[in-house]
Amino acid sequence: MKTKIQSFGRFLSGMVMPNIGAFIAWGLITALFIETGWLPNEKLATMVSPMLSYLLPILIAYTGGKMVGGQRGAVMGAIACVGVVCGAPDYPMLMGAMVMGPVGGLVIKKFDQAVEGKIPNGFEMLVNNFSIGILGMLLAIVGFYLIGPFMAGVLIFLSGGVDILVSHGLLPLVSIFVEPAKVLFLNNAINHGIFTPLGAQQVETAGKSIFYMIETNPGPGAGVLLAYWLFAKDRATKDSAPGALIVHVLGGIHEISFPYILMNPILLLATIGGSMAAMFYNVIFNVGLVSPASPGSILALLAVAPRGEQIKVLFSFLIATGVSFVIAMPIVKLSNSQESLAKATAEVAGMKVASSGINQETIYDLKALKNIVFACDAGMGSSAMGASVLKKKLQEAGISDIDVKHYSVSEVPDGVSFVVCHQDLADRAKKSAPNARIVTISNFMNAPQYDEIVSEIKAAREAAPEAKKADAAPAAPAAEEKKAGESDVLVKKNIILNNKSVSKEEAIRAIGKLLVDDGYVTEKYVDGMIEKEDVFNTAIGNNLAIPHGIESVIGEIKKPGLAIMTYPDGVDWGDGETVKLVIAVASAGDDHVEILGKIATTCESEEAVDEILKKSVDEIYDLFK
Repeated sequence: MKTKIQSFGRFLSGMVMPNIGAFIAWGLITALFIETGWLPNEKLATMVSPMLSYLLPILIAYTGGKMVGGQRGAVMGAIACVGVVCGAPDYPMLMGAMVMGPVGGLVIKKFDQAVEGKIPNGFEMLVNNFSIGILGMLLAIVGFYLIGPFMAGVLIFLSGGVDILVSHGLLPLVSIFVEPAKVLFLNNAINHGIFTPLGAQQVETAGKSIFYMIETNPGPGAGVLLAYWLFAKDRATKDSAPGALIVHVLGGIHEISFPYILMNPILLLATIGGSMAAMFYNVIFNVGLVSPASPGSILALLAVAPRGEQIKVLFSFLIATGVSFVIAMPIVKLSNSQESLAKATAEVAGMKVASSGINQETIYDLKALKNIVFACDAGMGSSAMGASVLKKKLQEAGISDIDVKHYSVSEVPDGVSFVVCHQDLADRAKKSAPNARIVTISNFMNAPQYDEIVSEIKAAREAAPEAKKADAAPAAPAAEEKKAGESDVLVKKNIILNNKSVSKEEAIRAIGKLLVDDGYVTEKYVDGMIEKEDVFNTAIGNNLAIPHGIESVIGEIKKPGLAIMTYPDGVDWGDGETVKLVIAVASAGDDHVEILGKIATTCESEEAVDEILKKSVDEIYDLFK
């Protein structure tokens, strides 16, 4: 159930979060140019209403349609959204857009599935265009007459409920469900899926919204982290809390506080208390923001506060922090945080690496590992931080050829074999990457699993050469024929420097001839290198190109090889790319991955390539052999 709720919440927030920049733009225009803004400007203020009424709903619907039905779904969602917007012109149809966008995507997706393989040749474009036109028109009409008025009624009902809560001083009670929901990683869903649409409605009438202050206030989590910093008994927890506090308050990544709260779930009383106290203050003193604060950093909150109300917003943060700290302090002091931390970590004990007994399959899998995905709920905050920490630890251990990227847990790329995520997101990670190894953590700042991952990869790579050496024993006599220090893959005569500029095809054929003449490939492979450029430009930036053959000519490779040519004046490689360093690659399988990895690390920047251009044949040989 938790996984389903998280997935649904992630879907709702997924329509809004990619468009937060547009919300901020609208909020800044509102804060600056309306009559009570910082720089009142009657003409510029005319942008406020169209952005809220048309731009933001259409962006949300476009994104929602794309999530369900790809690019065609995006167009359908946008068309359908216009019907909703025009059907209820007196209300901002953000919630209506969150309905019509996915519906539009689903409709065109089902249509495409129904007609797949049934369209006569030559009529594909006609059917594709008119299907969106006709179905989009029909959905827009449905939105105009049904969905728009219905969603207007929903907004009236919700607004009435809000008015009751506010007039009776009950709005702070929403903290009772918001704070527990946050630690279940529903924070983005609550903020962007619920409070952002309601807040936009309130901003239009009042110029600011209290809804933007509910989930985004970093005070409740800050109070808990402060209590751990000052009173935790466990040294590791105590030492990690200050760094987490800085990231939480200034970086706005609230997820970093969740593991500390879950060590002692009773600390939810502290976050609920802090949030409720701040909300009472916000209601009494009419505190709000002009647009969503994303991420929930105190800096972001102050940036989107109405003119002259920065001090009010700051006090809201301080009140939440103070009350949360007072409640958390005795809980942390009386609890055995060592036991709590051990219990929290025990759930991932199965991921720990034994000091010996790594099986052969694991060795080779980790030896070839080139990508690790760090996943979080939104793919923006905590995952970016975790990826940065893990990448730094890998580099400090001398492992620089593994690319650590961050994604939303619902959007892990196909084919990924190694995923790191928070333990509460494990089920969703398994669903997104069913064949990947999933390593879960409980603490973004100080996860012991980071060191375990590094140790395991390092151990595998140290053990792998010995395993390969044993497997290759029968071939030893042939290896003895090679001169000491000489590379089979690259020979010095295949490094040609300071060539005059030529056309792209001439450069490829020239370097391909080097591979042919030394017996690495056949002439047919060189033709495959030319064909490759028709489907994929092998210029990869940094003034570097790595021409290689298409998949169908891999059989024309006799042995792995490299050839290198430099063009100081550059070669026009197409698509606006100028290439000065050309490295032809003839390899496949594991050798292919290793060779490309070495090229990537050696040519990691344009400056690095420029330095290579200055080197001699011997120096370049030593770099790539």
